[in-house]
Amino acid sequence: MTAVAAGPAELLRRLCDATSARLAGAELRERVARVRADLDAPLRVAVAGAVSSGKSTLVNALLGLPVAPVDAGECTFVVTQYEYGEDDGRITIELTDGGVVHSRLLPGHRLPDELGVEVSRIRRLRVALNLPALRTVTIIDTPGMNTVTAVNERAARSMLFGSGEEDDRAQAMIYVLRYVQKFDDTTLAEFRGLTDACGMSCVNTLAVLGQIDRRGDEDDPWPTARRLAAGGYQDLRTSVFDVVPVIGLLAETARARPLGDDEVAALVRLAAMDEDDLEDYLLDLEDFRTAPDLPVPAEVRHRLVERLHRYGIRAAVEALRRGEASDAVSLADHLLRCSGYASAGRAVTGSVAAGLAHFARRADQLKALDALTRLRKLARSPALGSDRATLDALAAQLDENKPIATALGGLRIFAAAEALGRGTLVLNEEMTAELLRLSRHDDPAEQLGLVAGASREEIAASATAASTRWRTLAMMNEGRTAGHRARDVLTVLEDMAIAALEEPSQSSPGGGRPLPPVRIDPAAIETLRAAPMVPAGDKRALELLLAGTELAAQLGAPPGAPRAEIAGYAAALSARFRVLTHRPLSLRQRRAAETLCDAYEAIWSQHHQDGSRPR
Repeated sequence: MTAVAAGPAELLRRLCDATSARLAGAELRERVARVRADLDAPLRVAVAGAVSSGKSTLVNALLGLPVAPVDAGECTFVVTQYEYGEDDGRITIELTDGGVVHSRLLPGHRLPDELGVEVSRIRRLRVALNLPALRTVTIIDTPGMNTVTAVNERAARSMLFGSGEEDDRAQAMIYVLRYVQKFDDTTLAEFRGLTDACGMSCVNTLAVLGQIDRRGDEDDPWPTARRLAAGGYQDLRTSVFDVVPVIGLLAETARARPLGDDEVAALVRLAAMDEDDLEDYLLDLEDFRTAPDLPVPAEVRHRLVERLHRYGIRAAVEALRRGEASDAVSLADHLLRCSGYASAGRAVTGSVAAGLAHFARRADQLKALDALTRLRKLARSPALGSDRATLDALAAQLDENKPIATALGGLRIFAAAEALGRGTLVLNEEMTAELLRLSRHDDPAEQLGLVAGASREEIAASATAASTRWRTLAMMNEGRTAGHRARDVLTVLEDMAIAALEEPSQSSPGGGRPLPPVRIDPAAIETLRAAPMVPAGDKRALELLLAGTELAAQLGAPPGAPRAEIAGYAAALSARFRVLTHRPLSLRQRRAAETLCDAYEAIWSQHHQDGSRPR
């Protein structure tokens, strides 16, 4: 079998093992062991945001379950971690004094209103859910904040993650911002301060504009929302991976709390009304809730407002009138599209789902980046005797100027992007855009700003031209942090140019030959492709699975993607198709969806494990 170079996560695992074996102090060994364990654990993604920004609603949409409370209650004020566990619904209540209490979710996957323990004594809740997507990513719901200002680093971590400890922080963050017409300088400065204090940067932070449908003067909020998101990204691009708009309420309704039969029937009756009459009622939602002459019971109208609000009711009614939806399943699909939660096709940016999938695909790199930061801090800890010598040796291997061999090259772009955000790497507009493309995208053509499907020769030429700029910058800043980070980018660009000119059968940037395709029952794929409730983007994923001649192509991954990235793609696809199994399908369709999910999960299991083994 062809040898595969160890990736950054595997290299750091080995370093942790070697360091721990040489340490005599139990506390230092335990700290190294925690770093080592987190390299094998799912990526921790915190969802944070201001009070009443729609944060918990978005958490429910991410999970596809109505777990997170959206009303004021005890759990609203507690950090809650949703993690993979076969004991579905088990709640572990971690106390500030180190004690542990256990409870369970209520029927319907809901957190109880009361926990039986004073909130002041609770450090964190850990909720086990038997969701395949959580094998790759752990979701952390954090208490809402009145402001994004953080007094200091420890306070910020405690506020967001339940503890100010270095070992207890998220490795990526989704921050829900209130929908505003323009970010003022104060808000921007506070946001940058918060992300910096929590160890976040443009490689592991996604900003979400929530509740974009709440402006009453626009029938269609999307044109304005997209302009604001694009402007927000320009303001925050050195602090966030992307800025995306979403209607979290519709995403939650579509993914976590599907409409009931009585609510669908009510929408059908509303669709039969005169358009102008219904629009008059919807101008004032209180009038819509209480008017005595509407053909829908008041209590059902009240639920429709709670679950869809004005824009969602309009969208559902219009879909029914045009024949684009006719039942709960098709309405859920339509509302999910209207929510902006997911992008069409395999978009890398532009939506919450795309951002989360991006984090899942790069989980090993993000965990390695976090481990690198923690190990560098640990190496500076007070120690005596042989432990001091061991920590000094660790520091030498992790020195900014001497990264661990060349295998940490996978983190080079991340390190440069972080330096850009912190101001230690100053670039002109052209090179800033160049670096951010490299950090945001996976496909070489997209990374270089070329059109999709660009030839290998075009990729090589573009990478070579960019190399000239970065080589000049590296030489001008020789010996300084900016010079080291510029040389990091230069190395990546040179590798891209070389790889683009290699024969497809030779070793790729992913470190190995193309992996053989996986065999899937074509009948199962065709069954789902013919099903009307399967969105167009998912049907495209099915076509790739059927037609791909190697595993990366089957999953829509870049050619030669490393095993860890292959595993991330498989986990993201499994989560997408697992949603179908919770819908009212025919027996044949359900079995086809389960077959597909099992196949994706088998790919994840094999390549997640293989990617962490020494080669």
